[in-house]
Amino acid sequence: MNPTAGRVVIIGGVAGGMSTATRLRRLDATAEITVLERSGHVSFANCGLPYFVGGLIEEEEDLTLQTPEQLFTRFRLDARVNSEVIAIDRVGHEVTVRSTSTGEETRVPYDKLVLSMGAAPVRPPIPGYERVRTLRTVEDAARLASDVDVKPETAVVIGAGFIGLEMAENLVGQGLEVTIVEAAPQVLTPLDPEMAILVQDELEAHGVTVETNSTVTAIDEAKLTLGDGRVLEADLVVGAIGVRPDVGLAEAAGLELGPSRGILVNDANQTSDPDIYAVGDAVEKPDAISHATSLIALANVANRQGRRVADHIAGKPYHQVASLGTAIVKVFDLVVATVGWNEQRLRGSEREFKVIHSHPFDHATYYPGATRMSAKLAFDVNDGSILGAQIVGRNGVDKRIDVIATAMAGGITADRLADLELAYAPPFSSAKDPVNLLGYMAENVLSGDCNIVGPERLQDLAGQGWPMIDVRSSGEHRRGAIPGSTNIPVDSLRDHLDEIGHGPVIIYCEVGQRGHTATALLQELGVVARNLDGGYQTWLAWQRAHGLPTQA
Repeated sequence: MNPTAGRVVIIGGVAGGMSTATRLRRLDATAEITVLERSGHVSFANCGLPYFVGGLIEEEEDLTLQTPEQLFTRFRLDARVNSEVIAIDRVGHEVTVRSTSTGEETRVPYDKLVLSMGAAPVRPPIPGYERVRTLRTVEDAARLASDVDVKPETAVVIGAGFIGLEMAENLVGQGLEVTIVEAAPQVLTPLDPEMAILVQDELEAHGVTVETNSTVTAIDEAKLTLGDGRVLEADLVVGAIGVRPDVGLAEAAGLELGPSRGILVNDANQTSDPDIYAVGDAVEKPDAISHATSLIALANVANRQGRRVADHIAGKPYHQVASLGTAIVKVFDLVVATVGWNEQRLRGSEREFKVIHSHPFDHATYYPGATRMSAKLAFDVNDGSILGAQIVGRNGVDKRIDVIATAMAGGITADRLADLELAYAPPFSSAKDPVNLLGYMAENVLSGDCNIVGPERLQDLAGQGWPMIDVRSSGEHRRGAIPGSTNIPVDSLRDHLDEIGHGPVIIYCEVGQRGHTATALLQELGVVARNLDGGYQTWLAWQRAHGLPTQA
């Protein structure tokens, strides 16, 4: 028990705020803990809101994790809903609270103050945008669910990020004709284009119209106008453009903000005022790759920060952990996961890196139901450290991204993924798990055993006179091949050495595995050869993602 905690006021509940409050109570039975939440729910599952709109979560009460009454009974927390803090008096150590129900204002004193303000949806200055529904609170979800109950026919979702795609799926499930409008050239910008195109395929396969490179210029009662002048039917419009840190209160109190306009905190999550802490989406967090601060809006990070703040207030040892930005989303029957940096972001850094693509099956192919996934790994060529990964597939994606995220947190290098002893039985994996395969591939690249070339370099190398050899079967080649390539199946390579010459040549197969075998063989025989990373499947996705032809 720490008798010095005194009066602790927490502004905002949900992940960060409630984690701070309950952890602090476990550490200090005497602290006077007050939680002030401007919405009507102090502890709710905000990640479940799209699924309530979609009807998968049937009762609004199912979103509520704890009520103020339950929090008082178990933890003796003074949790007040519909209570918006409108000012912080740092000198007087008190906050001004306005009831959103009655408008009455009161003052609440504090010894330590914790800001858990979260992030607010971006609302651009588009004419008619006041009609747009956003999704942040249980009340927002209830309004959207009511809108859906009157049976609209068409919906437009503005923004193709995680929330936008979840909303699109759930609205389709409610029978609406859905269009996604995204200003970027692709959906899910945390992914690289050749991975994101697979997600767009899934959306379109389920009837969603995807409009990328598109902006909204006006919103009317039942229509929406795009930047190119086209008009879309829109009985319902949902805004999922993104979020920005809710820092108005902190800024008005004179607290320092960081380069990304989030609240700046130290290793103990103290702001520029040592008696005021901040956690969650409004806070700038250290990035595990760059070690600079960035904005990462993830519930598990907010929970972790809340726990650490409680430790610090209670006088316990604490430590700060840089964030990897691990995220996952379900898009109809597809699962999409990412951790760390993507290739586009790495190209803007000073890191010397390589990327590899793999297309393994989620479990042994001789066991029924095996499905293929697409995986991408980025790593530092000097020390092998893992810089990021992306996986898109139907089964087993979550556990693979979690293994890679754990490896990154533990400092395991890309090639050492090959050495991980992961659970194996035919219904769950292969003897070489997809994570192990990425490790073997990284080991080959780092050791120089296999030189690879990315799909973005093919046109340039072909222009320099590098021939392309497709080492798949003749049937595979006939079904689809890279224009200009010659088909010599891998088992026939030795019979065509005179034709191949000394190189240089580019080798490819369907997913890169036979290409690696062929490249290694040719190199042993004195031929300069490069294997196409990820094979024909990665090339095909890369071409489509960039609007380039896939046939001669």
